[in-house]
Amino acid sequence: MVRVFPLAPIERIAKKAGTERISAGAVRAIRDAILDKAEKIATDAVAVSQHAGRVTVKAKDIKIVSK
Repeated sequence: MVRVFPLAPIERIAKKAGTERISAGAVRAIRDAILDKAEKIATDAVAVSQHAGRVTVKAKDIKIVSK
């Protein structure tokens, strides 16, 4: 999986959540967790859309699999 994802937004989210400081390793770990979860959601959404007889993944597919 490609791990190209900007780290600055993740650091801003962590600071907004209340942390004063966050290590670069922790930011990368959060990024990796987000990307892993996104890949799982996307894969499951494709399966849902195929089950429905569609080739297009729709927002409702994402909502179904992310519950």
